[in-house]
Amino acid sequence: MERRNFTRLHEFILVGFSDVLQVQYVLLTVFFCTFNISLLAHMFIILLYRFSSNLHTPMYFFLANFSLLEICYLSSTVPKMLINLLSQHKTITFYGYALQMCILLLMGSAECCMLAAMAYDRYNAICHPLLYNNIMKRVICIMLVIGSWFAGTIVGILQTTLIFSLPFCNSNRINNFYCDIPPLMSLACTKTQFNEIIMLILTFIIVLGPFILTVISYANIIWTIIKHHSAGMRTKAFSTCTSHLIVVSMFYGSGSIMYLRPRSSYGMNEEKFLSLMYTIIAPLVNPFMYSVRNNDVKNAVKMLVVKIKIK
Repeated sequence: MERRNFTRLHEFILVGFSDVLQVQYVLLTVFFCTFNISLLAHMFIILLYRFSSNLHTPMYFFLANFSLLEICYLSSTVPKMLINLLSQHKTITFYGYALQMCILLLMGSAECCMLAAMAYDRYNAICHPLLYNNIMKRVICIMLVIGSWFAGTIVGILQTTLIFSLPFCNSNRINNFYCDIPPLMSLACTKTQFNEIIMLILTFIIVLGPFILTVISYANIIWTIIKHHSAGMRTKAFSTCTSHLIVVSMFYGSGSIMYLRPRSSYGMNEEKFLSLMYTIIAPLVNPFMYSVRNNDVKNAVKMLVVKIKIK
């Protein structure tokens, strides 16, 4: 019977995008600018909520917390990617890989729950406007945010522990630019069916559960708008929900393409492109979707500018 030689890995090599120096410099410039624009946009939303009294509502409370999650998500992946673009040794330590993966799983899972909380808020605002203030009390909003972080923490720790309990073979090359699950699982030297089943169960609970709640919320919202609102009220109601629907579609759409498609569907370049869309492009677009299309945010910016000029 053949015995496999399980090697204790101390580091992984993140292959990245290209070995051509000129291409790396171009990518470094693009990703550096994208990263900073994303950070500034999300920080702007948080500060706008903090200093604009007209935005002190549950909707913008959730939005500010969602932006905080996006900042943590971006900060856990992009800096290391930028460093690797400047380095010939594109390595990350064994525990560094585990930490980054845990943070990504934590933030991604918490974002799923936060999007569901935001959908629940819109559902109560449109379907139960007279009871809205009683339902969406400050303490309820805080509990929903804490619950999102708690659920994300549980998923991050459990999934990371399950994956890193596997023995890995001699290869330590990861065909991606960040610490993702599928490329690491492919290095396992033993059968991974049990780990995959547990991860699938966790994914269904933490991803499919909030997604179903979000779909139910918006189905009720659309039905209420069509049935009970006038044409003018329909336009206003839809405008407050459109941005959130677009963000939800981008989040779940890109995530589904990344993790629910057959592994052999795309080649290496397509895999990295999809990862790029999910980890960098979507967090860049989200704050602009919420601000450019939102009159409350525009008015808050104008009021803030007036206050600054007066001072």
